Amino acid sequence: MNQTPHLNLRAKAPGSVKVCVEDIGRHKAVVFRIEDPASMGALLPEDGEKLVSAAQTALDKGLPLVGYIASSGAHVPSGIGAAYGWGTAAKALVDCSGVVPLIFCGVGPVVSGPALLFGIADLTIMLPQSYAFVSGPSMVELFTGVPIDADTLGGSDVHRSESGAAGFLAADLAHAEKLITELLDLLPSNNQELPPQIHTSDEADRLIGDAASVLPSSASGGYDMKTILKAVADDGYLLEVRQWWAANIITAFGSIGGRVVGFVANQPQVLAGTLNIAASQKAARFVRLCDSFNIPIVTFVDTPGFQPGKDLEWRGMIRHGAQLVFAYAEATVPRVNVTVRKSYGGAYIVMDSKRMGNDVALAWPTAEIAVMGAKGAVGILHRSEPEDKRLALEESYAEKYLTPYIAAERGSIDRVIDPADTRKEIARAIEALMTKRETLPLRSHDNSPL
Repeated sequence: MNQTPHLNLRAKAPGSVKVCVEDIGRHKAVVFRIEDPASMGALLPEDGEKLVSAAQTALDKGLPLVGYIASSGAHVPSGIGAAYGWGTAAKALVDCSGVVPLIFCGVGPVVSGPALLFGIADLTIMLPQSYAFVSGPSMVELFTGVPIDADTLGGSDVHRSESGAAGFLAADLAHAEKLITELLDLLPSNNQELPPQIHTSDEADRLIGDAASVLPSSASGGYDMKTILKAVADDGYLLEVRQWWAANIITAFGSIGGRVVGFVANQPQVLAGTLNIAASQKAARFVRLCDSFNIPIVTFVDTPGFQPGKDLEWRGMIRHGAQLVFAYAEATVPRVNVTVRKSYGGAYIVMDSKRMGNDVALAWPTAEIAVMGAKGAVGILHRSEPEDKRLALEESYAEKYLTPYIAAERGSIDRVIDPADTRKEIARAIEALMTKRETLPLRSHDNSPL
């Protein structure tokens, strides 16, 4: 990556943090680095001030904030001063959220307070040698009696697939820098700008051929939704965020007709595309990211509903499912929805349904939009009927209710389309919606179910 230092900030101040304004590819960004092997990146009070300077410069100049982090936490001998410095830095970084993109990369140990930066960031990258946790192995063993090493507790693989704290896992620093450049090519510098136009020779009205052939003959069969997304996206390009966490839902950047979009899609080949706690959190966070930076959201739906289970309900499926409700309901960017196959019950509502403020709702002829599937409905309405009669009732229910044309008649779907026209229809919708302006009610903030 062609990275040329442009302006050093607070260069003579002591500490582990270095801050400058750099050219990253075709973009300028404020970059901070917490990478001092001698001090293990321990943060002095002056380091907190330097991070505040980085955040304030990013806000004032409307530039993305990029961070490379390897830190053991606050500098213990500095006492409360170091904690105060870290606190003021955290406040400044939170002030940047939703105003300029925050892209942080773990290049080594990231422990204690600095680990929370991964939660603040919009997009996170970890290297294989990096690990992150708030409480380390010794504290875990002290409280639980179970010995554990740093990599098992908070290694990059753990955060990629278990916690979702790592949006990307880079093979090395050069790969991480390439990912950062790629992300900056997709994001605007701040929330007052539109995303960059992507150069492509892929015609916006290109047909996507026999896209529907990916659907299995069985209504319960799985398939890879990415096949459809790649057919729709310019040049088949997708950049997935949190690819290995909550794989039952896909969140990815791409473009259609050169316009950057955010794809959210159920993945039927994982847990049948059901929504669970992790999937709800993953999708909600991505929807909020796209809405913050003026990126249209394209949602592909094929889900039988929320994943059932006592454990999920006890862990707060209601609260976490509501996070996705809030994210879509408050999104003011252009929103296009395509129902491919199943869209049942509560999951129908939260996957950007028309009544949630969706702008354009499309459906394939194979779409099934209903309170529940035929088997479940007949099981409730005709539970006393013999098995052979129930099968006939299921077929009747499916013919009568499980068609997109019923939903279209009631206004829940704007149009039933030929699957081959999907890319063309989405491109036309986004083009028409680019002048959309929507204002949320005046209030300090909502009380979203965090």
